[in-house]
Amino acid sequence: MIAFRWARAALKFCSVAPIIDSGTNVDRPIRSERARLLWGSVRLIWPSLVGMKRWLVFCLLICGNALTSLSQATAPPEASSTPTDAIRHFVENELARSDPELRAEISVGEIDPRLQLTPCERVEPFLRAGTRLWGRSFVGYRCLQHPGWTISVPVMVRLYGSALVATQTLLPLQAISADAVRQQEIELTREPSGVAVRVEQLEDRICTRLLQIGQPIPLSCLRSVPAIGQGDPVKLVGVGSGFTISTDATALSTAAAGETVRVRTDSGRTISGIARKGRVVEVSF
Repeated sequence: MIAFRWARAALKFCSVAPIIDSGTNVDRPIRSERARLLWGSVRLIWPSLVGMKRWLVFCLLICGNALTSLSQATAPPEASSTPTDAIRHFVENELARSDPELRAEISVGEIDPRLQLTPCERVEPFLRAGTRLWGRSFVGYRCLQHPGWTISVPVMVRLYGSALVATQTLLPLQAISADAVRQQEIELTREPSGVAVRVEQLEDRICTRLLQIGQPIPLSCLRSVPAIGQGDPVKLVGVGSGFTISTDATALSTAAAGETVRVRTDSGRTISGIARKGRVVEVSF
């Protein structure tokens, strides 16, 4: 019964109808809607229908393979990763791990064309011990195959972030108040030792050089505010087990709180002690 339905559907699709032979006269074709096939007729045409089905499947397979080959032939080749791309990607990953909050600009230098490097399929960038991706740096690039080779590629890393800048001219050895600075995005890598990014870093500190409006505060120029200046009159306090004595003295050098300073007593004796705030020098017995 299924074969009968297949045959009928094929005849309707192809608009084929049986022709009735009535001797020497040929009647007009019967419309496909009125066609009725006997089971014997279906058995005769079934091999042909099976062959048509197989031929159709074969044609579809051939066409599919041809279209696949054509698309692969016309597709643009994938761009191979160059050493510059590999090094840039490596630096981006390292900065994302070490300084994720900073905005980075990366420039990768060219490999010296005079180097005669053996072709290598397994290469990797790496950082040498002690290398910091800050300003002008170098990234190692090596071949992992025998005999292997290793070179250094220059990179320029510029990092941008929020830091403190002066809102007024700051004189040398002047204490920096919170009102004299403000937050602004700058290139942090201009200062190798870093810059102040929080007001807390300026507490009890002075800068040893002149700073103009808009300049950041380099950490290298910051010094602790002296608790005692050279020539200042100080109180020399001796602390022992169960007793305390004090006398007047004169500081022979400048020192911040917690630093060692030498003083001279009124009797002319020179003693070393620890500088404390309030012009106090502490000596332990």
